[in-house]
Amino acid sequence: MTDGADAAPDAPNRPNLVLVHCHDLGQHLGCYGADVETPNIDRLAADGARMANSFCSAPQCSPSRASMMTGHYPHENGVMGLAHMGWALGDEWETLPKRLRAAGYETALLGFQHEVPDEPERLGYEYVDSGTKRALELVDVVDDFFAERADAADPFFVSIGIEEPHRPFRREYLPDETYDEYDPDEVSLDDFPYLPDAPGVREDVADLRSMISAVLDPAVGAYRESLADAELAEETVFVFTTDHGLAMPRAKGTCYGPGVETALVVHQPGVVEGGDVHDGLVTNVDFTPTMLDLLGIDPPTDVSGESFAPLLRGESHEGRDRVFAEMTWHDRYNPIRAVRTERYKYVRNFSVLPKVFVPMDVAPTASGREVHEEFHVPQRPTEELYDLETDPEESENLASDKKPFESAAAASDPDPAHLDALDRLRDELESWMRATDDPLLDGPVPYPDVE
Repeated sequence: MTDGADAAPDAPNRPNLVLVHCHDLGQHLGCYGADVETPNIDRLAADGARMANSFCSAPQCSPSRASMMTGHYPHENGVMGLAHMGWALGDEWETLPKRLRAAGYETALLGFQHEVPDEPERLGYEYVDSGTKRALELVDVVDDFFAERADAADPFFVSIGIEEPHRPFRREYLPDETYDEYDPDEVSLDDFPYLPDAPGVREDVADLRSMISAVLDPAVGAYRESLADAELAEETVFVFTTDHGLAMPRAKGTCYGPGVETALVVHQPGVVEGGDVHDGLVTNVDFTPTMLDLLGIDPPTDVSGESFAPLLRGESHEGRDRVFAEMTWHDRYNPIRAVRTERYKYVRNFSVLPKVFVPMDVAPTASGREVHEEFHVPQRPTEELYDLETDPEESENLASDKKPFESAAAASDPDPAHLDALDRLRDELESWMRATDDPLLDGPVPYPDVE
C-alpha cells in the first residue's frame, strides 16, 4: 500500500478530484489583478479560494510538474530539466495518481503531461486520452469523460492538461477573430514592468491575452459546465493551476517573481469558503500533500511538501515563512537556487552566463528576439537580494555585484542596511540545499546519460 493512503473501502465516500493545469500562465488572470478578461476562472475563484502567493519549485515545465506530482524538489526527484531531453521522472517515485489509485480512485489523464516523455501510465494513470492538448478541443473529451462517470461507484481523479498559453501565442489552428479583442497599440503594459515598451512586446502581450481570454478561460468554464451537467460538481474538488510563470524574458527560466509565481484556485463545495483569498506563502511542492488531505487521505510524511489544506478549510494553520525555487538545466545549463520570504528574495547564481537567461522557447519569435536584445546586460552577479516591500519588481540588487570568479576587490559591498537579511538567507539557502542533498553542492550537474 502507498504510504499515507487509507484503505480503499472508504473510497466511495470521498470526493472526486479534477485538476486543470495549463502552460506558462503565471498569475496573468483577472482575479489576480491582471488586465485580461477571464470571467470563467474569476468565477471559479469567487466560488472557491485563491492563493495569492503561490509559487512553483522551478520556472520551467517538467521540474515544476514533477514537484507537483511527487511533493519533492526537482533536485530530489531527479527531474532537473525537460522530460523530452532526458530528465524524466523515474518509475520508482510515488506520484499523486499512484497514491490515489492505492486509495481506491480511478485515475485518468486527458491531454498533456510532461513528467515523462511517453507512456504516462507510468505515472499511475489507468486511463489516458492524449489525442489533443488544445484547450477547446478538450471540451468534448472532458464532457464525455464526466458523462461516463456520472453514476460511477468509485471516485475519480482526472488531470486535464492544456497546452495554451505556451508560445507561440499566435497559432494557425485558431481563427483570426481569436486575436481581435486586444489591440497592440492600445494594450496596457502595466503588468509587465520588466519589459520594454516596443512594438514586438505589444504584439506579444495582445496575442497572449487573446489566447487566455478566447481559448483558455472559456475552456475552463466549459469543463465546469460539463461537471455540473453530469451532476458531479457538488462532490468534486476542482483545482485550476499552471506550471510556472509567463513565457517572457525575465520570467520563464528565471527565479524572479514573474518566473515562479503561479495561479492556484481551489473549489470544494461546502468545505472551501467561496471568495477566500489567502496571502500565505505556498509552493507546488505542497500540492500532492494538500490534495490528499482535502480528499480525506492522510498526506505522506516522507516528502518535502506539506499540506495547507487546513488553511483552505478555514482552520488554524501555521504555514510556511519561506519558499524555495531552483533552476538547473533547460536548453542549456543554468544553475540557480533561490529562497523567498514575505519580505525578501535571495538568489544564488552558480553559472557564468553573460546575460539574463531567455529560454529558446521564448527567444525564437520575432518579438522574442527584439526583447532579447534588451537583456544584453553584464554578467549576472553571484548573489542577488531584493527587498520586496520597497522593490516588488526585484530591480535593485542589495547584495554585492561580484561576478563569478571575480575578486572581491572589484565588486561593490552589500547594502549595509540589509546585511543581516543577506547573511540569514544565504545560510538558509545552503542549509536547505544540504538537507535535501542538492547535487549542485558537489559541483556542476552533468547532463543525463541518454541518447
